[in-house]
Amino acid sequence: MASGAPLVMGVLNVTPDSFSDGGRFADIEAALAQARALVAAGADWLDVGGESTRPQAQPVTEEVELARVLPVVRALREQLDAPVSIDTRKPGVARAAIAAGASMWNDITALTGAPESLQMAAKIGAPVVLMHMQGEPATMQDAPHYEDALAEVCAWLGARAEAAMAAGVPKEAIWLDPGIGFGKRLEHNLALLARLDRLVALGFPVLLGASRKRTVQYIDPTAVDPMDRLGGSLAIALHGARAGVAMVRVHDVRETVQALKVQAAILAARRLA
Repeated sequence: MASGAPLVMGVLNVTPDSFSDGGRFADIEAALAQARALVAAGADWLDVGGESTRPQAQPVTEEVELARVLPVVRALREQLDAPVSIDTRKPGVARAAIAAGASMWNDITALTGAPESLQMAAKIGAPVVLMHMQGEPATMQDAPHYEDALAEVCAWLGARAEAAMAAGVPKEAIWLDPGIGFGKRLEHNLALLARLDRLVALGFPVLLGASRKRTVQYIDPTAVDPMDRLGGSLAIALHGARAGVAMVRVHDVRETVQALKVQAAILAARRLA
C-alpha cells in the first residue's frame, strides 16, 4: 500500500443472506478461494462474518454462527498470512474465533450486544472495533432519528471507548466505526462522511465500512444492484483516506487498493511541487 493510505480490509461473508454476496462464499472452499483472491488483490485484513446484519436481517444462534465461521478462520490462519477479523456481536463467537486464530473483534454493537461483552473484550486482549448502530439490524432502518447525527455518533462512540477502557481494554486496542447505513438515513450518513475528521480527532483509529451500501443508491438511483455501486464505494473510500481513517472495509479490494495508491501518489507529488 502506498504511503499514507489506509489499510484495506476485505469482506468475507460466510452467510447465506448478506446484502451483497450472500451465499456465494458459504462453502469453505469457496470462502478460501475468495480469501486468496482478496489477499492477492492487496487486502491487509480479512473480515469474516457468519451472521448477516443487513436491514431486516434476523439473528442466528451462536451455534449456527460458530459452525459457519470457525472452520474458515482456522483454515485462513493455516493457509494465509493476512490477519483475520471476526465480525460478530456475540462474545462467545469472538472468544472462539480469536482462539482459532482471528486477531481482531469487529462488533457492530460496540460491546453492548451481551452483558459480558466488555469483560470478554478485555479478557481476549485483541483489538476491538466499536461501531455505532441505532437500533437492531431487523428494525434499524424503520425510523432512525437524530437531532445532530455527527455530534451524537461521536459522543456515543467516545463513551463506548471509555467504557471499554474502564473494563480493561487498552486504549491502543480500540478502533471506532461510524456505522454508515446502520440505523441512519441518507442525510445522517452524509453528515458523518462529510466530517469524518471529527471522529478521527477522538484519537482512535477509525474503520470505515460503506462498500456497496444503499447510501450509494440513494444518491444514484440507478445503482439498485449492490454490484453497481463500485464508483460510489470508491468515492467514499477516497474521501475517508483524505479524512484520516486508518482502514476501509470493502468488497472490491483490487479497485480500492488501486484508487488509494493513485490518490496517495498524487498527494505526494503535490507536496513536492
